[in-house]
This record gives sequence, structure tokens and C-alpha cells, in this order.
Amino acid sequence: MTVGAELQQPGFAYLAPQAAGNAWYPYPFTAPIESNEPYLSAALNMLAALVSEVETTVPASRIVLLGFSQGACLSLEFAARNARRYGAVVGLSGGLIGPDGTPRDYPGDFEGTPVFLGCSDVDPHIPKERVIESGTVLERLGADVTVRLYPGMAHTVSFDEIAAVQAILEKI
Repeated sequence: MTVGAELQQPGFAYLAPQAAGNAWYPYPFTAPIESNEPYLSAALNMLAALVSEVETTVPASRIVLLGFSQGACLSLEFAARNARRYGAVVGLSGGLIGPDGTPRDYPGDFEGTPVFLGCSDVDPHIPKERVIESGTVLERLGADVTVRLYPGMAHTVSFDEIAAVQAILEKI
């Protein structure tokens, strides 16, 4: 299943940047941040430029930042570093970037932005503790967070996650 195809709705434009070599950064998202540089900063800057370009015609309150796996980690980290009112933020099998103990003193306020985090409880790439921690951090920044952990699910996107995201999109 491709997330974009499952979420197609009239009135929405979908922009799906592709990482060079299918990876935004070379090491796991839980590695020290400096080990993923300069790739991580380049990816975050690309998202900043893309959001800025979209905002010339669409207000941030109607922009949804969504990603799966590395894309989820990147989307969540970008949103946390640039917290404000978005249409929604969705992380499917992802979490905030950096090793355990990374300071999460992000500025900004999500002003009630809906955030959905979905992941397997046994994902081999995404520790469920990081998903929960990410939800707590985003909630502290003023987001309306929903975290769903799916028992025994593979590193994939479930139909329940698609339905949850569709419900969020219908409210925008």
C-alpha cells in the first residue's frame, strides 16, 4: 500500500519529496545527531524551503506534514523545530531524531495542531518508547496528540492508521 494513494482526496495537493538514494540520512534516527550530518540539516532545510513555497498559496493551518519511517522521523523533527499551527502532523513508524537523552527544548507552540503517531509495538527500527516520548514532547508544545501502538505489526502502515489520517484530513 502506498500512503499517498490511500489518502487521495479532492481539494488536496500532495508533495512527496524523495530522498537521494532512498535515505534522508545515513545512520539510524537514534544515532548521535552529528553522525547524520550534513544530510539531516540538508533534509530539514529542504522541508523548510518546501513549506515556505507552499505557504505562498496555502496557509500553514492547512498544511499536513506526513511521513513514514525516515520520512516520519524527518517530518516530526521538522515540526518540533518549527512548532506552530499546522493542519496536522503525522508520523507513521517514526519518532523525534537523536539518541536517548537528546534535549527536547524546542521553541514554538502547535496551538492545538492534531498530531497522529502510529507504530508497531515491536518495530525493529522504531522503539515504542521513542514514539511515546515524541508524543509527550509534541503535546508539551501544544499539539493535540494521538499515539497508537499496534501489537505485533511489521514495519508498515496499517489500514487503521490510514483511516485515522483520513479522519484528520476530513476536518481540515
